[in-house]
Amino acid sequence: MIEQAKDTETKILDAAKEVFQQKGLTGARMQEIADKAGINKALLHYYYRTKDKLFEKVFELAFSLFIPRVKEMMMSEKSVFEKIEFIVDNYINLLHKHPYIPGFIINELNRNPQMLVQLFEKNVQFKEINLFEKFDNQLQDEVNKGIIRSVDSRNLMTNVIGLCIFPIVARPIIQGVMFNNDKKAYEAFLAQRKQFVVDFIINSIKVK
Repeated sequence: MIEQAKDTETKILDAAKEVFQQKGLTGARMQEIADKAGINKALLHYYYRTKDKLFEKVFELAFSLFIPRVKEMMMSEKSVFEKIEFIVDNYINLLHKHPYIPGFIINELNRNPQMLVQLFEKNVQFKEINLFEKFDNQLQDEVNKGIIRSVDSRNLMTNVIGLCIFPIVARPIIQGVMFNNDKKAYEAFLAQRKQFVVDFIINSIKVK
């Protein structure tokens, strides 16, 4: 019975991920998710009372592999440059694989920012390990060694996230206007974008 319940929930989450990826939070319908999962809508509501709750679960699963890897890297003894490269590569991969995430974040910032903060705190839990404090110390150490210029870790990470996330959020414009709606050309651009962002960020803090 337990195995059957797990199997049903897996089907629901797989179906929800696919529908959310295609239509986003606003365009997705619970009936469509139920149909794709091969269950009735009543059973779907038994597992997830609302579409928002279902989306939160899909959101958490998307970050469940990304966040531990980032934590491990940020707490490691790798250089600042290596950490920047790792985060950019993994973050763009995450957003490319789950393109509904940026739209969800932007919508929730306007609709329910506190819920979004709680969702991030629940899954990220950076405060528990003093991640920014450790990174600030590493930045200062590399400043003292003459490797990088003085930079605040929060400003640095905000720049990294912004440069990674915008091409995903603006895909309709970038793909439609810059690449004449050529999907392959956009995909190639996104793959090249990783190295561009890494080089841009590193060159902005590196001592010449």
